[in-house]
Amino acid sequence: MFNWLNQVVSITLANLRTLPARKGAAVATAVGIAGVVAVFVGVFAIADGFRQAMTAAGEADIAMVMRSSASNEMSSNLIREECRVIRDAPGVARTADGAAVSAEMVTVVNILKRSTGTPANVPLRGIEPAAFAVRSKVKMVEGRALTPGRNELNVGVGAAREFSGLELGAKLNFEQTEWTVVGIFSSEGGLSESEIWGDVAVLQPAYHKGDNYQVVTAKLVSPEAFQKFKDALTSDPKLQVKVVRQDEYYAEQSTQVTNFIQRIGIFVASMMALGALFGALNTMYSAVAARGREIATLRALGFGAGPVIVSVLVESLVLALAGGAVGAGAAYFVFNGFTATTMNWQTFSQVAFAFRVTAVTLVRAMVLSAIIGVIGGLFPAIRAARRPISQSLREV
Repeated sequence: MFNWLNQVVSITLANLRTLPARKGAAVATAVGIAGVVAVFVGVFAIADGFRQAMTAAGEADIAMVMRSSASNEMSSNLIREECRVIRDAPGVARTADGAAVSAEMVTVVNILKRSTGTPANVPLRGIEPAAFAVRSKVKMVEGRALTPGRNELNVGVGAAREFSGLELGAKLNFEQTEWTVVGIFSSEGGLSESEIWGDVAVLQPAYHKGDNYQVVTAKLVSPEAFQKFKDALTSDPKLQVKVVRQDEYYAEQSTQVTNFIQRIGIFVASMMALGALFGALNTMYSAVAARGREIATLRALGFGAGPVIVSVLVESLVLALAGGAVGAGAAYFVFNGFTATTMNWQTFSQVAFAFRVTAVTLVRAMVLSAIIGVIGGLFPAIRAARRPISQSLREV
């Protein structure tokens, strides 16, 4: 066994020492694999960033109540009396100001993107004063919270960053009314950071909503109180509602977009990986051909076919991992934290988010580069081991 390992090490080191003589082909192979890995990491960074934005603000002790037939907030509709029943349901947390419940309306406003100057749908949420008590992750980072009864707006940091005219003190005009941005808030990178908030009592008449709402968001005394809260509402004959945990709702809302992004990205990366694989095969076949006499001499001196195969595979793997590391590193520095917006196809509104390169994605990328390297070196390695010694020694 020791002799076998010694042969593997000896041949592998000899192979690696000849890489500078074949640096053109070796670099081309590594660069090709680096490109594959960079695309792979970039695509998953988009998907993971979008998922993070959609789910970061979700909390297990927050429940959302919508019309039973609604697929999302915007397609829901609730009247004031229904909201009153929901507010009095068991399991709702209470504060000194009353129930931690916010009956809300959700629509979109058309605002220009900073980067392109093109119009985009930005979510506009009408909230009640209790909304800040319900969403404990929401913190004001500039200015102050809006004052109920006034034409004032609070803007998420993501929306303020990505869209024009949403900075502190800005004036906006929609529905023939002027609104003033009085505060910027964060929500730990969550979906709320892509929204604009206003007082629901002021927005309702501006949008001719009457006493209609679309969703009721409630803070529960604990995550365990959810089932009691849900059962009380879904069994009430006066209501036709569905009750979901906020974190589960946002996770479900993110599924369609993230799956689409990942499928497209995997397809593109697969096509590129196929090209990189042929490049690796070509490089390793050339390496084996160039060292045919040397390999045959080693075989004639007693080196086994197994060490030859392993040595060629190791060389191919080293090239692939080197290219993968370069691609993964470049993708991390380029993509991680990069901010952008995309469409939430469930609500047809824009979501501002930051690309997120995770350790899992980097590991997957390196595994992908290793697979390319192993497959790219396998067939040349087998050819090198099976080639007749006499034939290789006769070649000039």
